[in-house]
Amino acid sequence: MSSPVSQFKTDATAKAGDLRHRGLIQTALRKYEIVRDVRKGAFQDWEQARQSAAETKFFAINHLDTHLVEFAEKLEARGTKVHWASTASQAREIIGGIIKQKQAKSVVKSKAMTAEEIHLNPALEKLGFEVVESDLGEYIVQLREEAPYHIVFPAMHLTRAEISDLFHNKLGSPETHSPEELTMIARDALREKYITADIGITGANFAIAETGMISVTENEGNARLSAALPKTMISLLGIEKVLPKLEDLALFLPMLATAGAGQQITCYNTMYGGPRQADECDGPEEYHVVLLDNRRTELLADPEQRDALHCIRCGACLNVCPIFRNVGGHTYGTTYSGPIGSVITPHLRGLQDWKHLSNSSSLCGACTETCPVKIDLHHHLLHNRRNASAGKPSVLERLAYRIYAIAVNTPGFWGLGKRIGRLAYPFARFFSGTIYDPARAWTKTRDLPPMPGQSFKEWWKERNR
Repeated sequence: MSSPVSQFKTDATAKAGDLRHRGLIQTALRKYEIVRDVRKGAFQDWEQARQSAAETKFFAINHLDTHLVEFAEKLEARGTKVHWASTASQAREIIGGIIKQKQAKSVVKSKAMTAEEIHLNPALEKLGFEVVESDLGEYIVQLREEAPYHIVFPAMHLTRAEISDLFHNKLGSPETHSPEELTMIARDALREKYITADIGITGANFAIAETGMISVTENEGNARLSAALPKTMISLLGIEKVLPKLEDLALFLPMLATAGAGQQITCYNTMYGGPRQADECDGPEEYHVVLLDNRRTELLADPEQRDALHCIRCGACLNVCPIFRNVGGHTYGTTYSGPIGSVITPHLRGLQDWKHLSNSSSLCGACTETCPVKIDLHHHLLHNRRNASAGKPSVLERLAYRIYAIAVNTPGFWGLGKRIGRLAYPFARFFSGTIYDPARAWTKTRDLPPMPGQSFKEWWKERNR
């Protein structure tokens, strides 16, 4: 098996050269930018809203211990069984144990990135349970036997024709390029799964400490069906999802919809507080909440980077990232892609194995600028780079920077370098992109920029002679 870094380089090279793929993604994201900016304009003051959200998350994360206890106690008071999972394997064991105890055969599941993080589906399938994704995008990538492409849009890399072929081959449906008909094909296949499922699994967008309730936002209603129809409901969420008060949702729900999908508000916003009560007509008979750590407390202990736990998984940083737009979501090889994935994956899965993600960035700062909770993403990428090298660059790096420092601080050397560069430029152009080009790693995918005939300093001296 290849290492994460070698696999990343292989996949990134292939995807960056796939102009059709890049065209699909960039077209989709340009449309997103237009509707997002329209929705941002509906806020009285978008920047102040970002500041308020950042301060709320700062308070929530810095008082996470008390908020989690309050959240769990209020859930348990209504009959919910709360489980604490320190690791991914422990979370899988807890959920697998619940399903075994209920003697269930089939599981219907709504979109949950935490479930992807702990590789829940393969673990349950290995135990002999049928697990069906109910979100349309997740259902499509499940049929393709691949991971979600994007935090919010799991199947954004596929065309209607590809989805039509997939449904035709897997479900036996007639071929069609109509989005409405494709949706109805999936709906017909999933309705039977809801009715026969013994267990429903959901994630969570937010967890409200004040009321002990879980907030789930969606556009299709599939999470509601996953929660309401099976007799047993399980919610899996990271411990960082906590918000202090119910009123905080008045800001976070429209902000999540705006930043994530350019919507005014998500179509369905549901609160879950426990199993069906005596005076209620629907809901699960039994409700379990699994609170996942999986190295989040290690990130919490880092005062320099703990604000990465503020993330509300809106996907906005992916949408503006030039790296994501060119190499796509699957190239990252991990659950969380884009800038936020490049920041938190080294914390969740090991810095030395995943440090290449933090190096695969332009550091343009677009991610930090767009983040609705003001996470300092591009600086965290630099922090990861520094931590990965432990402050000790290699001998070659030290030598290169020493030579560079001497050159830029010595006018004579700098001037000599410019003259050599101008003389060598015609030869560099001639060999550009060939196997004899010393800069081939750069020029094989880029044009060599023209060499200016005159530097600014030379122009200024001539102008003021």
